[in-house]
Amino acid sequence: MANTVEYAQIFQTELDKAAVEQSTSGWMEVNDKLIKYAGGSDVKIPDLDMDGLGDYDRKDGFADGDVDFKYQTKTMTQDRGRLFTIDENDVNETNFVLTASTIMGQFQREKVIPEIDAYRYSSISSQCIAKSKASGGYTPDEATVLQRLYYDIASVQDIIGDETPLVITISTMISAMIAMSEKLSKKFDVTDFKQGDINLKVKSLDGRFPLITVGSGRLKTEYLFRDGRTTGQEAGGFAPTANAKDVNWLITPRTAPIAVSRTDKMRIFDPDTYQKKRAWAMDYRKYHDLWITNKKIEQCFANVKQEL
Repeated sequence: MANTVEYAQIFQTELDKAAVEQSTSGWMEVNDKLIKYAGGSDVKIPDLDMDGLGDYDRKDGFADGDVDFKYQTKTMTQDRGRLFTIDENDVNETNFVLTASTIMGQFQREKVIPEIDAYRYSSISSQCIAKSKASGGYTPDEATVLQRLYYDIASVQDIIGDETPLVITISTMISAMIAMSEKLSKKFDVTDFKQGDINLKVKSLDGRFPLITVGSGRLKTEYLFRDGRTTGQEAGGFAPTANAKDVNWLITPRTAPIAVSRTDKMRIFDPDTYQKKRAWAMDYRKYHDLWITNKKIEQCFANVKQEL
């Protein structure tokens, strides 16, 4: 029979690639080129700080300055997985790859990617709230939504200037409100947005600020990520907590979020190897997390529907 290790390597590579390209937050993983990763759950992320300008003295020359560059070791807090089995009578060696790839592809699209998105957006919004880089109590309406969006962008640019590329992650329903308004839609163009190895066509405000639309189910401030074992959590997945609030939009410099997701080495067992039952077995384990340095979180902003 074909080498199950070879199957696993193919699935692992393709699932990692799809996670970046299909996720609405996949653009954040471009920043993972800044990290050092050698397997497992630990990564090293860079932290750079330096002194500002000082006066030049004609006698003593330049004032001494320091550059502090170091890597911080971070552990990915999200260690998630599942074991799937396919009865040997449902497939044979010839169509195993087709059946398994269909199952894992659907699992990735419907379960894994939405959860990764939800975790990232809730992480960013909760960090913004904790750093007082958020406003609450605004229910978007056609008369005021553009004004509020411009104001929030300005509050970010007031810190970082207007040359730093920003990304606006916005609720699908608010995006639809804007698109349906003859007046508001004139402020938006279609622009190219690179994510992974693909180029997307997205709306952009004034042709400068790309809008990434996200379903409201993924855009909350807090989630419960079910463990799959505790009573009531057997189905796994995620759900908003009772205290979760609705995020209208997030404004972030494109380089601020450092997101990482890695599919751990997949294992596939044929029916003669797997001992619990006569079935093919596949285990799937995903490490993922998101970090924003203390300096960078000051450059982000969250607009939340409910009062904070």
